[in-house]
Amino acid sequence: MKLYELTTALKKNGPGPLYLVLGEEDELREQAVAAIKAVIPHEEGLGDFNCEVLYGDESDASEILTRAGEAPVFAPRRLIIVKTAEKLSARDGELLLPYLKTPCDSTTLIFVAVKLDGRTKFSQALKERSAVIECAPLPDAQLAQWVRAEAGRIGLRVDDAAILMLRDLAGSNSLSFMKRELEKLSAYVPRERTATPADIEALRGGEVGASVFDLTAAIGRGDRLRVLRIFARNLEGGEAPLRMLGSLVWQYRQLWKAKESLQSGKGEGEASRLLRVPPFNVREFVGRFSDTHLHEAFRLFAETDGKLKGAGATAPARVLESLGLELCGVADRSRKKPVTSAPARPQSERTMGTIPGSPARTTKSVGPTGR
Repeated sequence: MKLYELTTALKKNGPGPLYLVLGEEDELREQAVAAIKAVIPHEEGLGDFNCEVLYGDESDASEILTRAGEAPVFAPRRLIIVKTAEKLSARDGELLLPYLKTPCDSTTLIFVAVKLDGRTKFSQALKERSAVIECAPLPDAQLAQWVRAEAGRIGLRVDDAAILMLRDLAGSNSLSFMKRELEKLSAYVPRERTATPADIEALRGGEVGASVFDLTAAIGRGDRLRVLRIFARNLEGGEAPLRMLGSLVWQYRQLWKAKESLQSGKGEGEASRLLRVPPFNVREFVGRFSDTHLHEAFRLFAETDGKLKGAGATAPARVLESLGLELCGVADRSRKKPVTSAPARPQSERTMGTIPGSPARTTKSVGPTGR
């Protein structure tokens, strides 16, 4: 079931004996556990006596069974939460099988995991006998709804462009990152105003001259030394490599939209708004990025994403430097080619969405920050 279905089921039936909270979105996992915990009855001040948190890489089956079998203290039910359940050993999983068949009536036992090995008897039995709450990453439409709902909960309004920027910056575990960013925006943006990408840029800050705009401008000029320096500066400052890539993808998306706007006859105003470039400079700036350049860039982004998650994860500086140099080479080769028609979006840009697997950590400079 989904999180909203869990909430409905809890209101109707109360807590059950077994739950499996499963999926990559840590924020959804936390919300699911909190929803179950909220309906466990307890005496005022005695909640902690009837709630225990264990970890699959620290506790064995014996401890889990002991805790689950204990009687609640001045309450009808205990709550036992086993986090990182995927790290339980195969032997411990086998020892837990009898409990899954006949769980304790006065205990709610929650197993929380990012992913389980579906080949094991324990995983199969747990999925069969538990109420399973799915916490997979949300599709784009639901993600936008979640952002608006979360923003509304804290009294914040965000425009569509800001939601897109947050999505691209967040990557995997996107909801945790977005929740933190929304909380910062709520404290920064006046209630009567809607948050925009400019507000996100202002909050993220960064060293002057090392923003994603500076990086993109250097690529457009084919300034290899400048590109390498910006990557190095941000890596030295603790910037996450995948987040740097996600920021660059976001800026190229804005370039694509600005190019389409200019070529459809909308004038410089819309393109200037998208790129936050003065109207009198926007055509010259966009002109540095040919259709060929943009198509090739999104292909390179997809390749780089794979490298940063694979063997290249141990040498991110080399991977990013290679990307920067290749993009400069593409800029050099395509700079002289005239743009004759509005470009069709490349397949890689249409299907890639945000860079999957990008970590949700606080970033510094090569996000779409101030110039």
